[in-house]
Amino acid sequence: MLIFEELKLKLIGLKPELDDLEGALSLEATRRELPELEAKTAVPGFWDNPEASQKVLQRIAQCKAKIEGYEKLKASYDDALTLIELADEAEDESLYAEAQQEAARFEESLATARLATLLTGEYDTNNAILTFHAGAGGTEAQDWAQMLYRMYTHWAENHNFKYKILDYLDGEEAGLKSASILIEGTNAYGYLKSEAGVHRLVRISPFDASGRRHTSFASLEVMPEIGEDINIVINDEDLKVDTYRSSGAGGQHVNKTESAIRITHIPTGIVVACQQERSQRQNRETAMTMLKSKLIEIKEREHYEKIEDIKGVQKEIAWGSQIRSYVFMPYTLAKDHRTGFESGNIGAVMDGDIDGFINAYLKAKSTGELKA
Repeated sequence: MLIFEELKLKLIGLKPELDDLEGALSLEATRRELPELEAKTAVPGFWDNPEASQKVLQRIAQCKAKIEGYEKLKASYDDALTLIELADEAEDESLYAEAQQEAARFEESLATARLATLLTGEYDTNNAILTFHAGAGGTEAQDWAQMLYRMYTHWAENHNFKYKILDYLDGEEAGLKSASILIEGTNAYGYLKSEAGVHRLVRISPFDASGRRHTSFASLEVMPEIGEDINIVINDEDLKVDTYRSSGAGGQHVNKTESAIRITHIPTGIVVACQQERSQRQNRETAMTMLKSKLIEIKEREHYEKIEDIKGVQKEIAWGSQIRSYVFMPYTLAKDHRTGFESGNIGAVMDGDIDGFINAYLKAKSTGELKA
């Protein structure tokens, strides 16, 4: 039947893209690497170094996820093609809607998988460190910062990524003043680096008895988590280290000991903090990782030759130059000002459905169509 023949031809036309994707993802090399990594886990003494063994296990998980993702995509293609051919042979028009849906689902998954091949930055495969800051405006802005925090933790959960709280400072009445989380997963930084910047909210304030409309701002910093294999020299005399008592969304050690650490990098003015580890030493190690990650992120973004070239606080965030606006009233709309991508389902967006914004950014960046 003609309708099935057209659908079949469209699907077959996508097969070269599916075949090319295997090479773009370097799956042959990944298939060779996986058994080598798994062999390491059987070597005596492998578990003696928890940090090193954890990195190997993480890499094994990444390799498996890449291979399984492609195999799942191939299976989706075969299932859609088989359904179309069977329906065509049976001349059963009632199956057309289902066949069309299967083909569309494959096409969407293929497009998403191809986007992953655009993540070619040196640190794109790394975990991501997200830091939230409430803008001016007190409770209103602090509540907005917490809403963003919830949005990105939901995004992580939706993608089966893990997240870990590193630092959390409660708002005065509601929300949060600042917070840092680590999101662990393959390409976490590659995807989330597009989210760095100022986010603007327009809504009827739940904290205003007069029911007036308010505009609030919060900023998000996104850094790649830097491993120990990246050698960055930071002089002790360039650091100011403060200890304080933990507060906010912590565990059993909160408000009991002065184990929280705040580190100021004097040459740049960068401040990082960690309060969620079990000891002061662990908090300091995590804070130093955050500092190194921030310096690397600035170096990459500002095109510095060396870390040492970074002088003074970097003005990467300017209030009012928001990357995205979220409007709750008088209409509902989330719009990215760099790509023009928008969604009217503000509830879904706030529940972590932001892949459309991320994908639009990656496409626009790859084609040089990003707006300033």
